[in-house]
Amino acid sequence: MVDLHLEESVELGKDSGRGNLLGIEPYITASDYASAQALQAKVDGYMLEAKRRGWLNEKTIILLPEYFGTWLILANEPESVFQTDKLAVAEQRLVLRHIFGFLWQLIIAKEKGKLEAAVFRLKADVMADTYNSVLSNIAKNYQVTVIGGSTILPAPEVHDGKLIAGKGPLYGVTPVYGPDGRAYPDLVLKAYPTTDELPFMTPASSKDLPSFDTPAGKLGILICADSWFPDCYARLKELNVDMIAIPSNGGDPVVWDQPWGGYSGWPMPSDVDANDVKKLTEGDAWRKYALAGRIGATKARYGSNIFIRGQLFDMAGGGGRTTIVKDGEVLRDQTVTGASLVNLWL
Repeated sequence: MVDLHLEESVELGKDSGRGNLLGIEPYITASDYASAQALQAKVDGYMLEAKRRGWLNEKTIILLPEYFGTWLILANEPESVFQTDKLAVAEQRLVLRHIFGFLWQLIIAKEKGKLEAAVFRLKADVMADTYNSVLSNIAKNYQVTVIGGSTILPAPEVHDGKLIAGKGPLYGVTPVYGPDGRAYPDLVLKAYPTTDELPFMTPASSKDLPSFDTPAGKLGILICADSWFPDCYARLKELNVDMIAIPSNGGDPVVWDQPWGGYSGWPMPSDVDANDVKKLTEGDAWRKYALAGRIGATKARYGSNIFIRGQLFDMAGGGGRTTIVKDGEVLRDQTVTGASLVNLWL
C-alpha cells in the first residue's frame, strides 16, 4: 500500500458540467522514482482518491507540480543508490555506476554547470521514456487531460504522441497528455530559469509559449518562475486562454516567511516596485507578482498554482502556497506540509 501522506482534499465551486482543474500536490520520496511502476503507483493513489470523490470526468484536467519528473534520474538504479539519506551520496553512487558514460557527457558538455548537465544527459532517454509511460497511462486509464508537471531534458520533442529526448540544450519542459494517452504536439519550455538552474538550463522564449485546446477549454501553462513575468501573461492573453496552470517547486518552507530577495537570475520587470525587495515576505511577493497579481492581464477566468511536497533525501522542500484564482478572486492561498488535492470546478 502506497503511503500518500494525504493531508487535505479541497473542493472549490460546484460541478456545472464545464469540467475541473484538479491540482495534485504529491508527497514524494526517493523510492517513488525507483521505477515507472513505483511512480505510477504513487499517482494512482491520488487519482483513485479523486475518483472516489467524484472529481474525475471527461473534462478533468490534472495538474502535477514542477520537477515531478526530474527525479527520474534515479529510475532503474540499484537499491544501493536509495540506501542513503544524502542526495550527494546517491548522486555519487549513480555516477560511479555509469562512470564511462558520465565522463563522456562531462567532456562534451558546453554548459557552465557541467556536472548537472552530464547527469541529466546521461539519464535523458530513461527519464523521457519513464515519464512518458506514467503520464500517458494516467491520462488514458482515467480518461483525463494531464499536465505533466515538468522535467529536464535535452532538446525535448514529441514524436508520434510520445515525449522523447533529443540532442542539444537542456530545457525545463512540461508535456500535456490527452485522454487518449498521447502527448500534444506542443511542449511548454521554461523561459526564465532561476539562478540555480541557469548554469545548466537554457532559457526558452516566452513568445513561443503554446496553448492547448482541451475538453474543458483553452489552456495556458507557465512553469514556476515564468509566472512572475508580464511578457508571459501578454503571450497568454494573445492566445486567448480560458485558464492558466502553473506547476511550481516551492523549495524550503522556511523561506516563505522570510524577506523576499527579488527576482532570481533576471532583472526585475519594469512594473515591479523595487522597494518591495526585503520588505515583502517571499509568500507575499508570490501573491503580488505571480498568478494572483498578474492573471488580470489576461482573459483567463481560472488559475491554479500548485507545488511539490515531500522529502527527497536531505533536500529541504515542500514550500509554496497553493494559489487558486477564479474571476479575479483568490479562493485559496495556503501551504500544507503533506500531500493535497485541490479541485477547482470551472
